[in-house]
Amino acid sequence: MSEKSKIEPPDTGKENENNDDLTRVQKNKKDFSKINLPSRESMEIKKYKRELRRTRNSASFRIGNTIISRLMKPWKIITIPFALIGLSWRLVGERLGKIKAPYTDYSLDTNLEKRKAVVFFPTNGVGFGHFTRLLAIGTRIKKLDPTIEVIFFTTMPTLHILKEQGKFIAYHIPGKKSFDEIDPKSWNTIIEEMLSNVLDIHQPSMFVFDGTYPYRGMLNSINTRKKLNKMWLRRRTFKKNSMDTPIETINCFDSIISPKDSLEQDFSDEEKYNSNLISCNPIILLDKEHLESRKNVLLKLGIPFDSTVVYVQLGAGNINDINSELGMTIDALSNHENVFIVLGESMIGKRLNVNSEKIRIIRDYPNSRFFNAFDFAIMAAGYNSYHEAINFNLPTIFYPNLNTGKDDQLARAKIAEMAGAMVVIKDRTPNKIAATIERMCDLKVRKRMIKNMKNLQTNNGADQLAKYIVDNL
Repeated sequence: MSEKSKIEPPDTGKENENNDDLTRVQKNKKDFSKINLPSRESMEIKKYKRELRRTRNSASFRIGNTIISRLMKPWKIITIPFALIGLSWRLVGERLGKIKAPYTDYSLDTNLEKRKAVVFFPTNGVGFGHFTRLLAIGTRIKKLDPTIEVIFFTTMPTLHILKEQGKFIAYHIPGKKSFDEIDPKSWNTIIEEMLSNVLDIHQPSMFVFDGTYPYRGMLNSINTRKKLNKMWLRRRTFKKNSMDTPIETINCFDSIISPKDSLEQDFSDEEKYNSNLISCNPIILLDKEHLESRKNVLLKLGIPFDSTVVYVQLGAGNINDINSELGMTIDALSNHENVFIVLGESMIGKRLNVNSEKIRIIRDYPNSRFFNAFDFAIMAAGYNSYHEAINFNLPTIFYPNLNTGKDDQLARAKIAEMAGAMVVIKDRTPNKIAATIERMCDLKVRKRMIKNMKNLQTNNGADQLAKYIVDNL
């Protein structure tokens, strides 16, 4: 493992005791801007080599090879059952990511010099979290050095956002759930082939993955490339009993990037299996100066200036179902005469069916650019929503999603509640929701919450990581 040292975060004109330095991974700088496109013949050869590697690592090939190798030596026939049991355990370990596959063909790596380019691979979960974090870093990289090529390879379908946000190259691979019938092995093969071609074409110096679990096809593609600096942006705040990340996947990366969250985090896995741990402040896409004014937003939405404007984004829900959380929330807000409701729709979610004079819907990206217009918000306590609300001084009632696989939204939101900066409703009932909204309609309460938010605010981790990447390309 390479040695650790420190680099200073960029000077943003704001001092904060929460702003820690980043851990540097030593790397020689290179500046090669021209693309040397691989020939069709070389790409065909690599394709067949990848197919050969997959075949040699397959369970059927290795089982057959184990049996045949012992049949050719009669005195070893008696060992076949024991060999198959041992191989079965190894195959299970490889499937769980605890053991590395035995055959890696490093001849697939190119001899071409790496370019001043970085490939970002954000996955898409139920929202925009992974995509938004890498976009926040990518936009700042282009500002620091416009000559750096930033390439997105992603399962997110909203590629038009990249065109709006900056000059990026984008490749889309549909997620596994987009196919009616496809097994994981076939889908991972598609991932491996497409990503391998992207890496061959652009010859990046760095690869950054943001997702909960690295795909096997992705790992197969990057593992053969020794010159590629491989990084995993791995957000923490996991539930205590959630599934552990396979050890072998951590070892596949040169560095692990861990953006901070509201509470202290456990880095024992990363520190045990990968000494190159990079810690940064929470990452958000926008800075305060990017937010639109309250006046402009209310004019666009046709809302009177003297109204109390409440932003609501809870994810899935039926507004017409009074028993749903969204329905209960709309019902409670509607009891306040001066309240206008702005519902936030996800661009990858279903359309909301609503018909009310005091309800507006925004389906934009990012919705946080409208936060200046809102008096308070009611949101799920996802990573992005939480840190945007804190840094943009938006008093919020959090409905933590308790049904997430790994993300501990309740633990995240409770930190802000203990600081007097937010309110958390764990068990949502009509009476609890109505009482909390009644309290939030008090201007004095909201001002006190905004004051308490100051102690939780930090500089943007996207600035820190962008500078780090630019310095290490």
